[in-house]
Amino acid sequence: MKYDHIMVRFGELSTKGKNKKNFISLLGRNMRHALKDFPSLKLEVRMDHIYVHLHDEDAEKVMHRLEDVSGIHSFSPVVKVEPQLESIIEESLALMKEEKGKTFKVKARRADKTFPYISDEINRKVATEILKTDLWKVDVHTPDVLLSIDVREDAAYIFTSTFYGAGGYPLGIGGKAMMMMSGGIDSPVAAYLMMKRGVLCDMIHFAAPPYTSEAVLDKIQDLAKKLNRYQETIHIYVVPFTDLQVAIYEHVDESYAITLMRRMMYRIADRLAQKRNCLAIANGESIGQVASQTLASMFVINHVTTTPVIRPLATMDKTDIISLARKIDTFDISIRPYEDCCTIFEPKNPKTAPKLDEVEELEKTFDFASYVDACVENVEVIIVNSEEKEDKYL
Repeated sequence: MKYDHIMVRFGELSTKGKNKKNFISLLGRNMRHALKDFPSLKLEVRMDHIYVHLHDEDAEKVMHRLEDVSGIHSFSPVVKVEPQLESIIEESLALMKEEKGKTFKVKARRADKTFPYISDEINRKVATEILKTDLWKVDVHTPDVLLSIDVREDAAYIFTSTFYGAGGYPLGIGGKAMMMMSGGIDSPVAAYLMMKRGVLCDMIHFAAPPYTSEAVLDKIQDLAKKLNRYQETIHIYVVPFTDLQVAIYEHVDESYAITLMRRMMYRIADRLAQKRNCLAIANGESIGQVASQTLASMFVINHVTTTPVIRPLATMDKTDIISLARKIDTFDISIRPYEDCCTIFEPKNPKTAPKLDEVEELEKTFDFASYVDACVENVEVIIVNSEEKEDKYL
């Protein structure tokens, strides 16, 4: 069957009242970008659905692109016919000839209340004609084929398949966050979940040459390229962290080093977030028992910033995070055996329940502010694009 349209549904967007128009407009813009390689397409943006007019473009290829667009709840390849019962029956019979199975159910929805038949009458009349072919039997509970009919004022849309999209909100509707990107399994997954909720992500990476290699930066850029599927342009801020990290280990007890290091990272991320108009800091931390991931540690580390810190993975199990990493195709990159600045200086017995007053006293033993300033002033910016064009969100 050659479909002529794709019907796109919004999901969560449909509950947003007065903001709905802005949400749908942004979703339409993001869809146009995702489908830019299909020049014949035309989008028809309405308040209840978005219709993609295929104009002979390949429906399967178009739907594959739509899978990655946040804000889309589901979509269906549909055939558009005149809103008349005879046309609906004729096209329904043609669609059913293409389907495989033995049982079916008709599910009509009459959005146009002026249509002369109510939904149940449409169901019965269409089903009766299909039964006359002697190829199908009705099963209202577990049918092999669900024939859906959506009757509207201008047309009727008929379809037998529904595919689920990414869900969430349109990218950009939730503002922008500074994503702390280590290069491990967790942070790319956290970035993906932020993007799925409509939040644009800048990324900050702490490099410690010569202790960390250039291969780590290649790894970060490769991860960003994978995430370009969800965000067209990604800015990576590479912070030269070596001098500050060495100073921490020279001036404080090793058991507190991770806590102080993370506090410095948050100070730097906070400064860059302000420069880039980011409304939050995000990371891939989950609640656990390692040094920086206990609630006691998070409390002490967070104390250096008033910027909201979002942890999308906070309560997720590692197995679930790995499953998501495989889904978005970042897992194999994340497990490349290159150490980051957090692993090369890892202490043997880090504090898992640090005390805020003790940490603040330790920070008074050296001039960390000048090191933080130097880190911020010497940041390197890498821009990773899905295509060579200027970032329209700047």
